Amino acid sequence: MVWLIGIAAAVLLVFVLLYNRLIRAKIKVRQAWAQVSVQQQRRHDLIPGIVAAARGSASHERALLDAVTDARRRALSATGHLDRDAAEQELTGLLDQLLVVTEAQPQLQADGSFRKVQQELRDTEDRLAFARAFANDRVARYRTLTDTVPTLVIARLFRFPRTQMFARESELAARAPDVQLGGR
Repeated sequence: MVWLIGIAAAVLLVFVLLYNRLIRAKIKVRQAWAQVSVQQQRRHDLIPGIVAAARGSASHERALLDAVTDARRRALSATGHLDRDAAEQELTGLLDQLLVVTEAQPQLQADGSFRKVQQELRDTEDRLAFARAFANDRVARYRTLTDTVPTLVIARLFRFPRTQMFARESELAARAPDVQLGGR
């Protein structure tokens, strides 16, 4: 009889330890996505400065500037990871176009404050890429826990949610650009 109580206590202890491991993994995923949100907000805060500076020098690119502003608005109002990821990808593409246009404007490149905001935006993009990669790593670890035995049983029993990873819109976005040197 005593050995039966010991076995039940051991099973209960393992169950509690595995459940707590799943909870910790879920919290780490939330924290990682929160860091992505912080970097996205930082980027959103920098966009009006870039657009305002570009409006004066690149007024012929009004449609692009309006598109960036609209994409920022959509990204800020998007809900859920999938909708927000789609809006952020659109914004990233438009920002890339805007930066190419502004780099061709000598008067903007001579403006120290514009260059500072542009560098802050680039730094934020780097931090955002790192935060997304870190979040994807946390999600992968969480998925491994929720998809493998024995934690799979506990995850299903307590209905732990399936968490989405950040995904690129296409494989083209994942590939490095083809750069040819030597003027050919």
